[in-house]
Amino acid sequence: MFTCKMLKLSANHIKNSCGRLNLPAYLHNTGPCSLTAVPKPRAQEYDGPSMKTECPGPKSKELMKRYEKSNKNIKHVQFVVDLASSLGNYVVDVDGNRMLDIFMQISSLPLGYNHPAILDAMQDPANLVTIANRPALGVNLPEGYPEIIEDILIPIAPKGLENVQTMMCGSCANENAMKQVFLWYKNNKRGGAPVTKEEMDSCMVNEAPGSPQFTFMSFNGSFHGRTIGCLSLTHSKMIHKLDMPAMDWPVAPFPSLKYPLDMHLAENRAEEDRCLAEVQRLIDEYAAKGRDVAGLIVEPIQAEGGDNHATPYFFQGLRNITTQNGMGMVVDEVQTGGGCTGTIFASDQWGLDNPPDLLTFSKKLTVAGYFYKTEFSPDQGYRVFNTWMGEPSKMILLGAILNTIKEENLLENVKETGKILNDGLVQLQEAYPHIFSKARGHGTFLAIDCTDANTATQISALMKTQGVNVGLCGAKSLRFRPALTFKPFHADIVLDAFDKVAKKL
Repeated sequence: MFTCKMLKLSANHIKNSCGRLNLPAYLHNTGPCSLTAVPKPRAQEYDGPSMKTECPGPKSKELMKRYEKSNKNIKHVQFVVDLASSLGNYVVDVDGNRMLDIFMQISSLPLGYNHPAILDAMQDPANLVTIANRPALGVNLPEGYPEIIEDILIPIAPKGLENVQTMMCGSCANENAMKQVFLWYKNNKRGGAPVTKEEMDSCMVNEAPGSPQFTFMSFNGSFHGRTIGCLSLTHSKMIHKLDMPAMDWPVAPFPSLKYPLDMHLAENRAEEDRCLAEVQRLIDEYAAKGRDVAGLIVEPIQAEGGDNHATPYFFQGLRNITTQNGMGMVVDEVQTGGGCTGTIFASDQWGLDNPPDLLTFSKKLTVAGYFYKTEFSPDQGYRVFNTWMGEPSKMILLGAILNTIKEENLLENVKETGKILNDGLVQLQEAYPHIFSKARGHGTFLAIDCTDANTATQISALMKTQGVNVGLCGAKSLRFRPALTFKPFHADIVLDAFDKVAKKL
């Protein structure tokens, strides 16, 4: 049984434990590959990369082959991780290879591996009840949960977004945020009139008027998830969408900026104006067909699509267009949220007078969900609903994460380290213009383009031989998604490895 006292202890423990510098003495190592393994006491991080075999090595290959006996969907697995030995900014595989990880489980580990604040929170006996009993939050709210939400999520809410709905992952956060926009839009269309019997009957067979022909706008290069609804909003890679039915919804162009930005101000402003004009044209076109655009969804940085950026001017323009057309605006911060751009949310840097209507999050915040304005609240129960509607145990982690960000001044670290890394990438592209171009980003959320897709793939593989794990995105980009604890000396290790790889090429 959850008790308010237990959840209060959980929150207090999180606040009191985040500053510890060493792992607690009672932790022990139960061996690699154990699901219950925890690190033995040791320093907070390794002194550098160490490669003993190729990656994947023989043990990784053996375990991948074993796993394939029960799951044939493993063609994308790169290597097998020894989580018990991974520490800080370093991931260790089962062959003993130690790599500086600047991909961090697809940008989902904010403090790196086995951070003491996280381990302390999970080991605290006061948190065991929360971890052991996952409630159906929609029908059986734990007594202390409102306080947890107020203490942990509401303080980071974007200005003007007074409410928060937790979910299980980024895709379902985007799906349900979109649903709340459709509900809000239809209620506005009804003007307070009651739902008709015809609407109730027709929706059961997927027909109008109960299933209205509303649409939702997204952008070329976007990625919003892999569920069926989100796939209709996703336009980053063919492999995501092939063979999947999709809805006829408008797809607008996302700006294609020229770099360096400060040398192409006029061209980039013209490009953003072109894209904004096309957004309005598509809204008018679909309205003329009787298919209103109820809302749009946009990423601050199109991550999966290739780290495509736009300036605050573009997003301010989108906010104006959605307001003028009576549409909802959803900002997808599943990838950019959590501090990696130097602010908790990248959209904090846009300077909007009127904030977006909903903002989704997941990954680095460990908890998924979305903030929303009160007017976008569902009008009845069970309109936005599922069994769990979130995960209270992940709130324990988020509390520890947010307190560590504050206590260790990690947002400033992200800005400082990000500048060093970005400046180094600019120097690399100047030294090797035949290989690298378009270094870009905010904070440590960075990317650089390679000559072509094959070169990007080759460099990613060669970087592993140097003990650095880096990710790919878009058609030919390398993306940098380190933990918030990634320091300037880590950036030096990465840049040195890139220089060695470039010389080999």
